[in-house]
Amino acid sequence: MLTMQLQLSLKQWKKKDWHKKMTEMLKGIAASDGVAVAKAYLLVQPDLSFETITVEDTNAEEARLDAALTASQNELSVIRENAVASLGEEAAAVFDAHLMVLSDPEMVGQIKETIRAKKTNAETALKEVTDMFIAIFEGMEDNPYMQERAADIRDVAKRVLAHLLGVRLPNPATIDEESIVIAHDLTPSDTAQLNKQFVKAFVTNIGGRTSHSAIMARTLEIAAVLGTNNITEIVKDGDVLAVNGITGDVVINPTEDVIAEFKAAGEAYAKQKAEWALLRDAQTVTSDGKHFELAANIGTPKDVEGVNDNGAEAVGLYRTEFLYMDSQDFPTEDEQYEAYKAVLEGMNGKPVVVRTMDIGGDKELPYFDLPHEMNPFLGFRALRISISETGNQMFRTQLRALLRSSVHGKLRIMFPMVALLTEFRTAKAILDEEKANLLAEGVAVADDIQVGIMIEIPAAAMLADQFAKEVDFFSIGTNDLIQYTMAADRMNEQVSYLYQPYNPSILRLINNVIKAAHAEGKWAGMCGEMAGDQQAVPLLVGMGLDEFSMSATSVLRTRSLMKKLDTAKMEEYAQRALTECATAEEVLELQKEYVDFD
Repeated sequence: MLTMQLQLSLKQWKKKDWHKKMTEMLKGIAASDGVAVAKAYLLVQPDLSFETITVEDTNAEEARLDAALTASQNELSVIRENAVASLGEEAAAVFDAHLMVLSDPEMVGQIKETIRAKKTNAETALKEVTDMFIAIFEGMEDNPYMQERAADIRDVAKRVLAHLLGVRLPNPATIDEESIVIAHDLTPSDTAQLNKQFVKAFVTNIGGRTSHSAIMARTLEIAAVLGTNNITEIVKDGDVLAVNGITGDVVINPTEDVIAEFKAAGEAYAKQKAEWALLRDAQTVTSDGKHFELAANIGTPKDVEGVNDNGAEAVGLYRTEFLYMDSQDFPTEDEQYEAYKAVLEGMNGKPVVVRTMDIGGDKELPYFDLPHEMNPFLGFRALRISISETGNQMFRTQLRALLRSSVHGKLRIMFPMVALLTEFRTAKAILDEEKANLLAEGVAVADDIQVGIMIEIPAAAMLADQFAKEVDFFSIGTNDLIQYTMAADRMNEQVSYLYQPYNPSILRLINNVIKAAHAEGKWAGMCGEMAGDQQAVPLLVGMGLDEFSMSATSVLRTRSLMKKLDTAKMEEYAQRALTECATAEEVLELQKEYVDFD
C-alpha cells in the first residue's frame, strides 16, 4: 500500500515538471526502510593540494597556523568524546596521541621558524616540517612504538592542512545536526560511528541489500539507499535531499511539494510500524496455527535492546567479529566472556546462536597479519583460520569465553564457512577439549549447548544429509551461499543481476538443507538477509524452515505476513517453484497465485 502511495505521488511529481527546477531524481537499491528529508553531509576526501607562496607578513601566516591548530584541537576533542561513548576509552587513546602531536612545542616551533626564515606560507611550512618528522620516525626500525607515531603525525598534518585551506575533513562522529550521509561506500567502522539521533539516512554509489553497510543500517534503523552509481559527484554539502529507503528513490533539492510527499510517506511508514508494534508480544503463527521461530541478527551486546523491542524470539546470529574489529588488539577471554554474558542475560533465557570469529573477506584486522589474497572471499577466512596453526590460540580463547558464558542463558555455538565434514570435526574436537579443560579447572559449563554450522558453501549444502548426522542444527547464510553458487561477487554492480535469492537453483539447495536436517530430527534456520525478505518468506514457510533470523527491524513485518499465510498452500507453492520453474521471474510470477501482498 505504502509503495503504491509513493509511486502515485512520484507520477504527480513528474507530471508537474518540478524536476526541471534544479531538482534531480536518482534511483538506487532500497537497502533499509525509512524516509528522511535533511541536508547532505559528504563523506568524501577533499582536495588538499596547495601552491607554495612567498609571504611578506609572516606574523599573519603564523596567526593562520595558530587558528588552524586550535580548530584541529577542538575538533579532535569532540571526536575523542564520541569515540569514548561509542567504542570505549581504549579506542579513544589514538586521539590522545593526535592531541599530543598538535601541542608539541618542538614541532610547532619548527613550523613557525620555517615560515619566518623562508618567508613561505603556512601550508608549505607545515608540510616541510611534518614530512621531516614522519621520515625520522619511520626510520626508527628498532623502535616499533616510535614508528607508529609517524602515522599520528601524518593524520594530524592532514587535519591542520584542511583547516588552513578552509576545507572540511569529513568525520561521521562529529555530525551534530540532522543529516543524510553521502559516500562512495561506507565501511563497517564508518557505519558504527553514525549517531542515529542526527544521521537520518545514508546514500552511496555502490553496494546492495546484503553489503555490510546495509545490514548495519537496518540494525541502527537508519534509512539507506545504495548503488546509485554517482551520488557523490552530483550532490554538494548542504544540498537538501529526500530519501526513501523503502522504494530506493532519492530526490536532490526537492520542491516543497515533493518534501511534503516524502514526509507523508514517512508518516505512513511510521503508522505501519505502529501497527506492527502491536504484534510485539504475539506468537509467530501462520493462519492455520503453525509456529515458526523469528530471531534477530546482532553485531554487539548493545543491539539486544532492539531485538527485545521488536519482539524477536531468539538471537539467530551474533556476529562476534565486531568484538575483534572494535578492539585495538585481540580481545581477551574475559572481555569476550563479558560480551557473551551480556547478550545471554539480555535475552532472558531465549536461545542465542553465536557465530565464531568470521574474519576474512572484506573484514580485516589491523593487528592480525594475514597474507594478501587475490580473492579473499574464497580464501583464508573464518573457520579456516580458526582451525589453522595461525588462528588456533585465538579460537581457543573465544571458545573458552563462550563456554564460560553458557551458564547465563541458552547458548548455541555456530561455526562459519564449513566446506568439509573434517573441518567441523576438528573444530568440535577443539571445543570438547576446552570444555574438558574448564571443567577440570572447576569452572561451570552448561551441558545443553547446541553446536551447529553455517551453510554458506554449496559443497556443504549438497552434503547436508551427512552433516546432519553430526551437527545439532544448520543456519543457512544466504548472502554468501548465493554469491558462491552464482559465482557472482555480491558487491560487484556488473554482476548484481546474478544475485537472485528466488532462483530455483538456490531454492533447491535450501530445500536440500532443510529436508536433510528434518530427516535427522535436527532444526534448520536461516540467518542471511533472505530470511527477512518478504517475497522469500512464503517460499521458506512452504519448505518448512524452522527459524528465520533477520535484522531486528524486519521481525514484526514478517510476523504480520506469516499470520496471513496458510502452510498447506505455501507447501504447494514451494513444491511447484522447485519442480516447475526455471527462472527467478517464474517463481515470483507463480507467487501471485498464492500470496496477496496488498
